[in-house]
Amino acid sequence: MLEVNVLNKTFGDQQILGSCRLRLQAGERLSILGPSGIGKSTLLRIIAGLDADYAGDVSRPEGIAYMFQGPNLLDWRNCYQNLLIFHPHASQKDAQTALEQVGLGDKGVSYPRQLSLGQQRRLALARTFLSQTDLVLLDEPFTSLDPKLKGEMLELTRNLLNQSGAALVHVTHDAVEVDILGSQAVEMCGNPATLHYQVADE
Repeated sequence: MLEVNVLNKTFGDQQILGSCRLRLQAGERLSILGPSGIGKSTLLRIIAGLDADYAGDVSRPEGIAYMFQGPNLLDWRNCYQNLLIFHPHASQKDAQTALEQVGLGDKGVSYPRQLSLGQQRRLALARTFLSQTDLVLLDEPFTSLDPKLKGEMLELTRNLLNQSGAALVHVTHDAVEVDILGSQAVEMCGNPATLHYQVADE
């Protein structure tokens, strides 16, 4: 379903990633652990197809959803519009259902500036899961949240993953997130960073 074979990635003269290989099956969940700055987000961008400047190859499914560290919402569009502009084949009824799933059922015509930080994160989560997707990529979206909100967001994410059946690649430096999401953990380490993972019985 997802096969990653990155040989190296550089920024200028600096090599950031060395050999990074992973293979993920449909519905499988993987969390990539490692300290800040080691290259986790860089690898995630390569997996998503947002960065093509690397040596190697990636085979990915068509349906990919990406949740960034920040909500990345369009301030001049309301909640419905923030969902539908990224999912043009979805209906407003679909958008309403997605909002209800994350506890924002009454916020469809509200704008991001009218929402709390927690509500903005929930809207970003609804956008991630609005359409059927094969692979969800999470780039530390729970960073900087207070413990209560972080716990709520992790529970919501796990429930939405269970409902959708999507595979997951999640980067973090917090092992607690791995346990709550029910994913397999692999450590990114070295300089340049390396990573190797595939299903254990293959």
